[in-house]
Amino acid sequence: MLLERFLPVLLLLGSNMFMTFAWYGHLKYKSSPLMLAIVASWGIALFEYALMVPANRMGSAVYSAPQLKGMQEVITLVVFAWFSSWYLEQPLRWNHWAGFALIAVAAWLIFLEPGSGRTA
Repeated sequence: MLLERFLPVLLLLGSNMFMTFAWYGHLKYKSSPLMLAIVASWGIALFEYALMVPANRMGSAVYSAPQLKGMQEVITLVVFAWFSSWYLEQPLRWNHWAGFALIAVAAWLIFLEPGSGRTA
């Protein structure tokens, strides 16, 4: 049961690392041709899909689709915060963190069991 709960999370983490590089990695190389950035991003995104699809397929045995999406959004924000600071050298400011925190609260609400006040 523990593996069923955490393997999808690890796969989502890996897929988000690939997708963040696909979406934002080219910003460090703005002088390279746009078409090269597009092709490179598609190549990187293939690995993202190779992890995301199994994460959602396996995760659906334990989590609902909205829960998987909420979890994915929080993971995306954590990966992006690291990527922005480390790779792009653009640290996040207080307002970025505040906005991300509101998104995390929204994701947490998705896990509440209706009427009980407990998380699923």
